[in-house]
Amino acid sequence: MAEKGVKLDRESFSCSVCLNLLKDPVAIPCGHSYCMDCIKSFWDGEDQKGIYSCPQCRKTFISRLVLEKNIILAALVEQLKKTFTDHCYAGPEDVACDVCSGRKLKAIKSCLFCLASYCEKHLQPHYESPAFKKHQLVEPSKNLQQNICSRHDEVMKMFCRTDQKCICLVCVVDEHKGHDTVSAAAERTERQRELEVSRQEIQQRIQDREKDVKLLQQEVEAINHSADTTVEDSEKIFTQLIRLIQKRSSDVKQQIRSQQETEVRRVKELQEKLEQEITELKRRDAELKQLSHTEDHTQFLHNYPSLSALSESTHSSSINIHPLTHFEDVTAAVSELRDKLQDILTDRWTNISLAVTDPDVLLPQPEPKSRDDFLKYLCEITLDPNTAHTQLLLSEENRKVTRMDINQSYSYHPDRFTGWYQVLSRESLTGRRYWEVKMRGNVSVAVAYKNISRAGDGNESRFGMNKKSWSLDWNEDSYDFYYNGNDTSISGPRSSRVGVYLDHRAGVLSFYRVSGTMTLLHRVQTTFTQPLYAGVEINSDPGSVKFCSPV
Repeated sequence: MAEKGVKLDRESFSCSVCLNLLKDPVAIPCGHSYCMDCIKSFWDGEDQKGIYSCPQCRKTFISRLVLEKNIILAALVEQLKKTFTDHCYAGPEDVACDVCSGRKLKAIKSCLFCLASYCEKHLQPHYESPAFKKHQLVEPSKNLQQNICSRHDEVMKMFCRTDQKCICLVCVVDEHKGHDTVSAAAERTERQRELEVSRQEIQQRIQDREKDVKLLQQEVEAINHSADTTVEDSEKIFTQLIRLIQKRSSDVKQQIRSQQETEVRRVKELQEKLEQEITELKRRDAELKQLSHTEDHTQFLHNYPSLSALSESTHSSSINIHPLTHFEDVTAAVSELRDKLQDILTDRWTNISLAVTDPDVLLPQPEPKSRDDFLKYLCEITLDPNTAHTQLLLSEENRKVTRMDINQSYSYHPDRFTGWYQVLSRESLTGRRYWEVKMRGNVSVAVAYKNISRAGDGNESRFGMNKKSWSLDWNEDSYDFYYNGNDTSISGPRSSRVGVYLDHRAGVLSFYRVSGTMTLLHRVQTTFTQPLYAGVEINSDPGSVKFCSPV
């Protein structure tokens, strides 16, 4: 702000004829001020006309005025000169004038010919004298000495393309003799063209990136809108689901209470009938007892037929009671419903979370290189007993599978493989995932969609023989990759430890030989439409696969 204020004051106290600060300032009747010599010279040119005017407003005067120095204005101009000069002294970060003695002023230009920098005052000869006409003035520079050849102390006006450096004219005929040399100006012109091309590329890239940024901003807005809408919709759906479960709970409770009342009423009715029968039996027993004490034989025989005959009971002589078991079937049914609902929620949750668990939204991610990079995406894999063929034994907390000669004691489950010796993981795989397996025998390491067929020994249920699974077969002699029944032989050193890398969003599935380094065995580029599950097939007996932790 101080600098701007000084500049405005300087313009206010400048002569409109010479454009410099007023020297011996005079004021004419119209109010404008000039250097005394400037206005006299201007009016000298109007002597022949006999009419004198103001150079600025063109107001005319009949006679030539007698001019007197304006003392107050002159004092103000001198004060301004001092203030302006103080402001223009060179500081530590400024380029100082090479001509000023004592305290140096800021340089406003540097001369590439003189290799010197000048303040406004000392630069004037370059503007006024024809001798300096061909000198090249540039913005003030502290690096002018870099233009001097350190060997010959000459200005470096040439450029050696052979050595890619600036040189002087002596260098051209000396150590750079025979080299491809051109003038520095010619080389600058060539480099300037290259610079312009680079700038165009940069500007184009800037435009492209600005478009990308705009697209990303739109994507952010779309994501936020979609997330807000989905949260709102999900809350409504879960609220409906909770209400439905609450209603079903209320219905079950009402049915149990209704059945309870019915059963209790039936039992009580039976209890009352039995109590009435007991009362009747006690009465008959008393009559029979009385008859048995009758001394009159004739009277006894007369009454006996009517008292001795018992009517048949309308109720069973034995009633089976099962305490606390009347509604156990309902409890079992509700428990079964809970288990099925839990399975459904577990299975479907991966589909629900698929769109929000992967951070790689738009920008492609490079595939890891070192094993440490792969281990950043390491995931825990456990095998699902409900999918295991009956001759596969799961052990070590379901992280190891071994083929056996006899069937294991698995219960029936619709997800179980019945034809091939295969098993799938519990965990669904989305995003970027990595796991390692250690193998023995003839085995296959695979990934598959959950809806792969489980029944029978057809290709639709075997890993690698359909469009729902990808499989790497391994034995001690060879690697083979299978997809949709197509076999790809893989060369390379064998290893019993294989790493599997998955980038679900990018559609990348890679198999690596794990040793001291990571050796790529086979890489698939495709589009995955569902969550994947890790799979294993044991093709020989004995044979085993273990999902490993890092070592």
